[in-house]
Amino acid sequence: MGNKVFIFDTTLRDGEQSPGVSLNKKEKLDIAVQLAKLGVDIIEAGFPIASPGDFEAVKAIAQNVSGPVICALARIGFGDIDRAWEAVKYAKRARIHTFIATSDIHMKYKLNKTPEEVLEMVALGVKRAKGYTDDVEFSAEDASRSDLKFLCKVFETAIACGATTINVPDTVGYATPDEFGKFIAGIKAGVPNIDQAVISVHCHNDLGLAVANSLAAVKNGAQQVECALNGLGERAGNAALEEFVMGLYTRRDIYGYDTGINYQEIYRTSRLISSLTGMPVQPNKAVVGKNAFAHESGIHQDGVLKERTTYEIMNPQMLGMVQSNLVFGKHSGRHGFKQRLEELGYHLNDPEMDQAFKQFKELADKKKQITDADLQALAENLMRNIPEKWHLEYLYICSGTGVTPTATVRVVSEDQVVEEASCGDGPINAAFKSLERVTGMGVTLQHYSLNAVTGGKDAIGEVTVKVEYNDKVFTGHGISTDVLEASALAYLNAINRVIYENSNGEEITGK
Repeated sequence: MGNKVFIFDTTLRDGEQSPGVSLNKKEKLDIAVQLAKLGVDIIEAGFPIASPGDFEAVKAIAQNVSGPVICALARIGFGDIDRAWEAVKYAKRARIHTFIATSDIHMKYKLNKTPEEVLEMVALGVKRAKGYTDDVEFSAEDASRSDLKFLCKVFETAIACGATTINVPDTVGYATPDEFGKFIAGIKAGVPNIDQAVISVHCHNDLGLAVANSLAAVKNGAQQVECALNGLGERAGNAALEEFVMGLYTRRDIYGYDTGINYQEIYRTSRLISSLTGMPVQPNKAVVGKNAFAHESGIHQDGVLKERTTYEIMNPQMLGMVQSNLVFGKHSGRHGFKQRLEELGYHLNDPEMDQAFKQFKELADKKKQITDADLQALAENLMRNIPEKWHLEYLYICSGTGVTPTATVRVVSEDQVVEEASCGDGPINAAFKSLERVTGMGVTLQHYSLNAVTGGKDAIGEVTVKVEYNDKVFTGHGISTDVLEASALAYLNAINRVIYENSNGEEITGK
């Protein structure tokens, strides 16, 4: 192994537990394929016992994604472990990741178990997982608040029973870097058979210290870091993969470790996950934010123009932020369009390319120049497409000062055309009400966001909505140079997702 740190990506498991994030099987598979291109070592594909949908997604990833180890999460009980194996057994390289809490507060109030009972459960559970696969990871939930002496006994037991990776989670983001580094060193010194397993860490970001804690852990003997793209995860999220990886790379003079990550795929992966989860990356986000390599100060601009490294410690091109001198417009051809998309990392099949080029030409009629950001928005919007029950054919909105906003929409399906009108508190609200009426779907809007893809008066508006139906959240996206149209497209996309993902249910058929 030498000086390599293994990257364990939990975007599809802990990342999907971010409030408001809900991915379908196809979206999870698309992300897993991209994570393999990124070069992560392990993909935690999901928690199979959690739901039939999660089971099927893990199974699909195990069957279709090669390269990384495909991992399924399970509590220490036999039912969870058996279900995890049923989902992940199709992978060329499969791992079962089982866990139980070890802190006094969790054992007393959550598990209602004594330390001795927990030790016995660890032994039985790890042996059960080992019966299915040689690759078993054991996690001690809330490890950073556990008694170190007891924790070392737990890890010693897990390794003796077959665990090849032992994971030390800072489950509630309570630790600080110095403290956590010493904690990892204490485990390394206090577990007699630690040389038979990889030490892993899983840090949460409640105090904004997840990446710092992960780096401190590596300096003190951790060889695997569990993280998520864009820092997604429960509450304040997990250690951000892109921040940890680039921290390790940029300061390799301090850490002396490397990863197998394909740096060119970092920005592309970040955008894909932001797009599919509906979780925007804040502009000042480290490494992948819009402003990460933007310089407004005259002094900074002057320095960068003279020598990039005066104010940039990372090269944006290394991260896949490719800039082109080509200018696209309505006279641009299909060959150049396809080539540029491929340079940006989008490889579309012929039907997808036909649709993308058609949308590009429509956009070019509205915008004088098309930027890379516009092309990325087009490609990503296409990748999010699902089979549509309803397609927006017509939108008319009447609104203004002293006027009751009214929206008329016409939607079409294979066998019918339906038109409805509604009034609302504003033009967007009126459009949403009309779409609910015309499709017969009563959903509840939970979130609405509008992002300008580029600057300028003719910028594409990218709208993301989240709607709730039967206690489940569905994300919809829409893009257009007209923000009202983009809003309507996003809302209809969310409604179509509700119908598509519940198509086996008689209660969801639309009109």
